[in-house]
Amino acid sequence: VQLQACGGGLVQVGGSLRLSCAASGSTFRVNAMGWYRQAPGKQRELVAAISSGGSTNYADSVKGRFTISRDTAKNTVYLQMNSLKPEDTAVYYCNADVTIVQPIGTIQTNYWGQGTLVTVSS
Repeated sequence: VQLQACGGGLVQVGGSLRLSCAASGSTFRVNAMGWYRQAPGKQRELVAAISSGGSTNYADSVKGRFTISRDTAKNTVYLQMNSLKPEDTAVYYCNADVTIVQPIGTIQTNYWGQGTLVTVSS
């Protein structure tokens, strides 16, 4: 299974960006999906997550500005980021809990996307 993230870029303060991340492969089911970010010199942190049933949770710092959503049929998760601030500058990573379906059974595992850089200029 591979996660391909895209949508990062350079934006001015107050602007918007939409990140997307698609899971591809064979014989798998995507469960919870999420977005994390890592700013220079800081630890990676959870930004937002969405369950297979559509329940969401957000970091306090992005509540009211970011919206996570998913297209289950496309195995894709999105992050709509509005009212961007300089402190949102980071590499954003998508993450997915995946069930691999094999003839002998299923395997629960977790995957990371390659990261996409978001830079908010003031």
